[in-house]
Amino acid sequence: MLGFIKTLQQRTPLGLLQLKHDRMRLLTAIAGITFADVLIFMQLGFAAALYRTNTQYPRTLQADLVLISTQAQNFGQLRTFTRRRLYQAQDVPGVASADELYLGSVQWRNPQTRKKTSMLLIGQNPDRPAFNLPEVNQQLDMIQLPDTVLFDQASRGEYQDMITRIQQGESPTTEIGQRTVTIAGLFQVGASFADDGALITSDQNFLRLFPKRDAGSVSLGLIRLHPGYEPEQVRDALAARLPEDVQVLTSQGYVDFEIAYIQSRSPIGFVFGLGTVMGLIVGTVIVYQVLSTDVNSHLEEYATFKAMGYRNTYLLGVIFEEALILSVLGFIPGLAIALAAYQVTAAATALPLAMPLSRTIFVLLLTFVMCGASGAIATRRLQAADPADIF
Repeated sequence: MLGFIKTLQQRTPLGLLQLKHDRMRLLTAIAGITFADVLIFMQLGFAAALYRTNTQYPRTLQADLVLISTQAQNFGQLRTFTRRRLYQAQDVPGVASADELYLGSVQWRNPQTRKKTSMLLIGQNPDRPAFNLPEVNQQLDMIQLPDTVLFDQASRGEYQDMITRIQQGESPTTEIGQRTVTIAGLFQVGASFADDGALITSDQNFLRLFPKRDAGSVSLGLIRLHPGYEPEQVRDALAARLPEDVQVLTSQGYVDFEIAYIQSRSPIGFVFGLGTVMGLIVGTVIVYQVLSTDVNSHLEEYATFKAMGYRNTYLLGVIFEEALILSVLGFIPGLAIALAAYQVTAAATALPLAMPLSRTIFVLLLTFVMCGASGAIATRRLQAADPADIF
């Protein structure tokens, strides 16, 4: 090991010297890799935010089993099914309770700016908490009052003055449709790609705000079990008992259902995945062009090395050394720009954009692969070069 390190120290850094020889070409390569890395970082960040925002409420549901329509696509497009299925579910051994949850998008007027925006409205049974959200569960008595809602303070938009008023004990009012609603409290979850935020209220208030909605048509069923019963066994019993217009999932199975929809059926998920692949391709092409030009520019020098007895492996090592140096030099500014872009985008959109260590390592490995593949392609002519043909 010590001998290998000593050999590296004595070795002439030919790849680095060649890159430094043409600084404009070096800067071009670094800029290309940086651009590709930023593109990949942003696509992966948006994809992670999409997964998180589409599952932030499903992950907090307080239920052992979840009942949804077989036509449901995701949390924002659940479709409805008859409440009769919940009554039928209560006859299955092990089921302790089955509560309905109502969901719908509403246009509400921002109390601060007076502009209309889209909000997710959730109606739940105030007697039994539907979500594992302490801020909400401590204020369930408030939403039993007519036309009263709780507001997600992490919603997208200008709400700081209104939030301050609520924190000081005031109860601002605004309009949803033709009704005036009172904002009695706050909680924090976050915006999504579909809605700017969310409001939670009681099931009765929900139906008042959706006068054309049939109370017997529910969006989602929350099933809680008696202690000692396995969710999978009760799920199978419910699936055999209930008609085929509903499907029964465990709480984790429902989260997996949401993620599977994004990955396989959502066009947004496909776009983010395609953007990541395109970033990788763009970076590979740019690095290939730089390394290929470098090989062609120094082909006579490489031929001289081969005539002196240097093997192809040594010369290929020089090219891969350049690729490794370029990947590191391009990744560092790419990471810095992506971190800044995450902060700016999160502030502007209220989306949960963060940079986990796993993503940093993953993109660094992708950068190594991108530059290594470019180097492998660029060395094809060098391997076939014959000193006699060149001179």
